[in-house]
Amino acid sequence: MSQSKQTPLSKSQIKFLRSKAHNLKPVVMIGDKGLTENVLDEINLALNHHELIKVKVRAEEREDKKTIIDAICKKTNGQQVQVIGHILVLYRRSDDVKIILPK
Repeated sequence: MSQSKQTPLSKSQIKFLRSKAHNLKPVVMIGDKGLTENVLDEINLALNHHELIKVKVRAEEREDKKTIIDAICKKTNGQQVQVIGHILVLYRRSDDVKIILPK
């Protein structure tokens, strides 16, 4: 279920999404097993339902974490809004738009 490529987020849109994500709790955790198909399915479901989610990425090495985050963005067509520590803030517009982005 691949969706069309989204237009890149503007600085003001990223700022807006960061403020909206501030109070969110991570909905998906990536643990020892890494990025599995089940985890990707969960992320896709959460993105379809919420548009803006937090994913907790457990990786010892900085490079491993970056690789996992890049893979998540690529495979879900999500856009990385922010990464703080082990938390990835991910956005993907759904067909049923829930978050109205500023221009």
